[in-house]
Amino acid sequence: MNADRLRTVGDWVAFYRHEFGLPVSERGGFVMLPVTGKVGVVHLPVRRAEKVRAALEQDGQAGPMLARQIRWSFLVEPDSRPGDQILEVLNRLDIGIPPIGSAVMLPTGLGQWTREGCHWVAPPSRDTKLPPLSMIITTALAVGTGSED
Repeated sequence: MNADRLRTVGDWVAFYRHEFGLPVSERGGFVMLPVTGKVGVVHLPVRRAEKVRAALEQDGQAGPMLARQIRWSFLVEPDSRPGDQILEVLNRLDIGIPPIGSAVMLPTGLGQWTREGCHWVAPPSRDTKLPPLSMIITTALAVGTGSED
């Protein structure tokens, strides 16, 4: 499937399903990826996300990442949910883990400028295994931002 020929949201839904094996759907005129027990998302502030990406790439563990203006979203495999104390720390650091049943909007384009205001830093691949949620959280806590946290 040639991404340059995709015109409608339906075309993009079919593309994400066929090319990347993602369980996306159309909702309200957008491509939405539901958060499930098999696919999760972690939202991080940009500075921390860039450090997490570098650490994961160094270890050969990087997965798909979406960029928005103030935060990046990492697609993950939900291996375990953090406990309440860890969730409090993550909350203070502006790191979010959407619950099962929520969804994340995916871009209808592979370039940097899309109508959704987001783009792929690292697009998904059918051959790439999603990194475990626990790995992203551990790495995000380990890298810090270089500020007072």
